[in-house]
Amino acid sequence: MRHLGGLLIGLVVTVAVLGGGGWAVQQAVGNAAANPPDMQKIWIALGAMAAVGLVFGLVTAGRISPLATFVPSMVLLAWTVVYALDMNRALSLIPSEPSVNQIIRDAGFGARTMLTTGVLALIGVALFIPVLMPSRWSRRQDDDLDEDYETTPEGSYY
Repeated sequence: MRHLGGLLIGLVVTVAVLGGGGWAVQQAVGNAAANPPDMQKIWIALGAMAAVGLVFGLVTAGRISPLATFVPSMVLLAWTVVYALDMNRALSLIPSEPSVNQIIRDAGFGARTMLTTGVLALIGVALFIPVLMPSRWSRRQDDDLDEDYETTPEGSYY
């Protein structure tokens, strides 16, 4: 059951990195190029980046199923490998048609920026490192239950 939860959390992390992170990058880059920049939009973009970073950090450092980091790392690294082998195919996966909602297009353009600059590869490797830790795959030991009982030598009254 723990690994099913980890799989679902991994899907959420993937959407957060690609969707939320992509949208925040697009907003920050677009507003930084504007003259004068809209400070409110920049603060919102930085807040979204901080939220994505918080989710990233909690999943990376937390003691949940390693699938929570394995799923997004494989998605990000696979997309980076496809980009390295066939740039046009990797970029064609990004929604850019006018019929798509503007927010999704912004997230796609930001994901494109992160893909072409190598940030997705960096995040993918950082998410893959916890998968290599053997302690993440084993169950947590119930040490608290053992502390309640005290072992006494045989024949003693206390």
